[in-house]
Amino acid sequence: MAKLSFIFPGQGSQYVGMGKEFFQNFPVARQTFEEADDALRLSLSTLCFDGPESELKLTFNTQPAILTVSVAILRVLSSETGIRPVLVAGHSLGEYTSLIAADALPFTDGVRITRLRGQFMQEAIPVGIGSMAAIIGLSKEDVEKICADAASGQVVSPANYNSPEQIVISGHREAVERASAMATERGARVVPLPVSAPFHCSLMKPTAERLAEELKKISFSDIMIPVISNAEAEIYPSKDDIQALLTKQVDHPVKWEQSMSRLLQEEMEAVIEVGPGRVLCGLMKRINRSVQAINVEDINGLKNLEKTC
Repeated sequence: MAKLSFIFPGQGSQYVGMGKEFFQNFPVARQTFEEADDALRLSLSTLCFDGPESELKLTFNTQPAILTVSVAILRVLSSETGIRPVLVAGHSLGEYTSLIAADALPFTDGVRITRLRGQFMQEAIPVGIGSMAAIIGLSKEDVEKICADAASGQVVSPANYNSPEQIVISGHREAVERASAMATERGARVVPLPVSAPFHCSLMKPTAERLAEELKKISFSDIMIPVISNAEAEIYPSKDDIQALLTKQVDHPVKWEQSMSRLLQEEMEAVIEVGPGRVLCGLMKRINRSVQAINVEDINGLKNLEKTC
């Protein structure tokens, strides 16, 4: 059995139809969607399978939807294969899925808290005040310097250290635009992101404070599989650190490149992206091409994984 990790996607990986094949073919997946529907008292499954896309991409819907699809696939992997991870990690929202995979966070609590997280993120700052952009082709140091120079009394800072040459910035719209212009002048490719709020920067501090109060209501269990945190890019010391690290994650950058480097210190032979999309597999190819990265978002992906592992 190969030594492998499961990694779980975050916001931006959603699409209408995600998870439907698993729902139709595996009772454990169907049960997962039913649990989520009951927990939220709405048909999250219908939103995942049939949309509309405009509703699915609303942050407070997107987050529990991606989490539910990822957990449904995770449960199918667990029940149908002998494949087990020795370590898990998730990108932003995906960190909640990784804690569920490690038996530290009950699934229904995860569904409820990610819906609240999305709601709090959206309410933290009016639509149009903030924005985000991906800077491609500049170093970490260059992007940090550009953000410092572009701030001019506003907020703009790295939000996602995704790979050696892809860093997402976040903050006030005008400051992000100034930083984007500076990055373009230095030869970078800049991609504005279609998001409704500026995630993972200090403008999210009100969200962090509200989320902390809700996290206090959850009874976390011992972490049964090592989990890497976004905020520290280190393995969680214990369940006693979950509340603080999930709170910190909201208004601090996601250290994904650093998290994957930490993961690879454990001599992983493969990483499996469990959930919708292939974003994390793509990032892994930019971080370390020597590591096999496989995504499982449909039954074909499940069959390919069983052949490979």
